[in-house]
Amino acid sequence: MLRVGIIGMGVISNLNAQGYLYSPDAEIVAVADTNIKNAGEKLERWGIRTTKIYIDYRRMIDREDLDIVDILTPHHLHAPMAEYAAKAGVPGISVQKPMAHTITDCERIIKVCEEEKVKLKSFENFRFYPPYLKAKELLDQGVIGEPLNFRINTVGTGGPSMPLNLIKSYLWRVQVEKCGGGPMVYDDGIHKFSMALWLMGEERVEKVYSWIDFFSGVVDFPAHIFWKYPSKNPDDPPKYGSMEFSIGPNIYYPSNYYACDEFIEITGTKGVMWLNQCTSGGNFLSKYPQFAPIITYVDGEVKTYGEDLPRDWRYSFINATLHFIKVMKEGGTPIYTGEQGKNLCIFAKMPYISSQQKREVYWE
Repeated sequence: MLRVGIIGMGVISNLNAQGYLYSPDAEIVAVADTNIKNAGEKLERWGIRTTKIYIDYRRMIDREDLDIVDILTPHHLHAPMAEYAAKAGVPGISVQKPMAHTITDCERIIKVCEEEKVKLKSFENFRFYPPYLKAKELLDQGVIGEPLNFRINTVGTGGPSMPLNLIKSYLWRVQVEKCGGGPMVYDDGIHKFSMALWLMGEERVEKVYSWIDFFSGVVDFPAHIFWKYPSKNPDDPPKYGSMEFSIGPNIYYPSNYYACDEFIEITGTKGVMWLNQCTSGGNFLSKYPQFAPIITYVDGEVKTYGEDLPRDWRYSFINATLHFIKVMKEGGTPIYTGEQGKNLCIFAKMPYISSQQKREVYWE
């Protein structure tokens, strides 16, 4: 049985904990948070109220002989916490996306984990969302031919339907020195940049151009981001991608989690694929046949896929955690690795440079 300690009991911990609670091979034996009352309420909700609570994460690590430490704190705290856990001999560390607020801190985490022989996971759950896993399978089978263009639109609602605890969780995310960017393009955007690479079979992009506005002078959206994928051969058709963060403050769009949802379109040499919903998957919209999780148009025929798959967003968290537990027990490579997590941070920072300097920004 793997002994798990969680650092940070904020909003996202309700989702990150579910994989450990579900698994017969892992147990949450301790949590660390400066707000003991909040931590206790979470443990009560999870059905493990007798689990130990520490104010100081270092004391938890020193006392609990942990196999996995799951870091769910503001981004600027990731590196020192990961470094302490690694040097204390914890064999597995999962760091919530984005991996860190700076690329330097990403490299710091990677370096110490390599030196201490630690399995490092950069946690990104979209990669494990059941409809997206099915979509990737179809893309790899060549259902729409070779993918040439990727487009994702994130519709953020906000407004009066947004719970107070979520609004509070944004307060540190609008501080660049803690977040590393903004709450939309950097913090949330890591998910979307992950899909832009993974679904298209790419590791990085060649260049980025973007326009980012700041709603109410604080939140980094609406935004439009464009990029070109690198060409492997001179004769290859060019591949491009784009990302939109759209605001609809008065849209009625209930969600069990965050006040947003995602819609993806991938154009290939033989057809087009549409992916409907992720963050708010499983809500009333999911019940309409027009919003099947996967739709393709190929050779004059429209097909739908994945209607039988679980669409609630929480399954992506459960699957991501179960994969890491398997890696810790049986060996293998975490998804994502530290280097992949760093690459996602690089990708997510490029739009800010482009928007501020009004120019194309090259990866290299």
